[in-house]
Amino acid sequence: MNRSLFLGGLLSGIMLLLAIASFVWTPFDHAVMNIPDKLQTPNATHWLGTDHFGRDILSMVMVGARTSLAVALLAVGIGVGLGVPLGLAAAATRGSWLDEVIMRGNDLVFAFPSLVIAILITAVFGPSATNAIIAIGIFNIPVFARVARGGSLSLWAREFILTARVAGKSRARISAEHILPNIANLLIVQGTIQFSLGILAEAGLSYVGLGAQPPTPSWGRMLAEAQTLVSLAPHLAIVPGLAIILTVVGLNLLGDGLRDRFDPRLMEGRA
Repeated sequence: MNRSLFLGGLLSGIMLLLAIASFVWTPFDHAVMNIPDKLQTPNATHWLGTDHFGRDILSMVMVGARTSLAVALLAVGIGVGLGVPLGLAAAATRGSWLDEVIMRGNDLVFAFPSLVIAILITAVFGPSATNAIIAIGIFNIPVFARVARGGSLSLWAREFILTARVAGKSRARISAEHILPNIANLLIVQGTIQFSLGILAEAGLSYVGLGAQPPTPSWGRMLAEAQTLVSLAPHLAIVPGLAIILTVVGLNLLGDGLRDRFDPRLMEGRA
């Protein structure tokens, strides 16, 4: 059994179930303040305690999982939707002006971390989850473009690609019908890695106030609100911190397990 794949899938699945469940049920309304119950430690009523406004932390973590996963997933979708076609086009026209423009554009985006891009975007449009998605998604584009280009270049010299070219297929058709299916495993593995990085990026942006805005819960903003109360109520920081750690570790293990599954030689090397 691939233990990384199993454990990563288990952790990721738990967080996904919490996020899905939050659409139909949470122990309490995450937006309702109940000041008399503020700063309660975990108990039979509030399993993970309450915050400084008396809100149930478990409910906030569940809705926060929905927010974090949605932002990361959509950001990865932007990276895949724009980065992969650019990478395929660059590989198909290797050495041409188009290849050069795409790769130099990737270098330009890499020069600006997602936090800097988010600051630029929010300076114009204001902080929101949507702008966080755009910022993280823009940073993902060159990542997937490089993976797609690197995986494609080695395939263009293969015999089955040469056969397709002799048959009169265009480079665009070859990229879609032959190249893309053969690099799908690389893209899937990279997708799980960028998904975990997206969770961290969303938490970081929310921590500094550039992500999801109140009253929408976010793990990063929960940490920011807890930082002045750590000595008085450490569970306020421990719970969202653990949620971030477990989600990121689970996705990384899932990516590691998928890499082993797609390339058994890596598993044999670890045996």
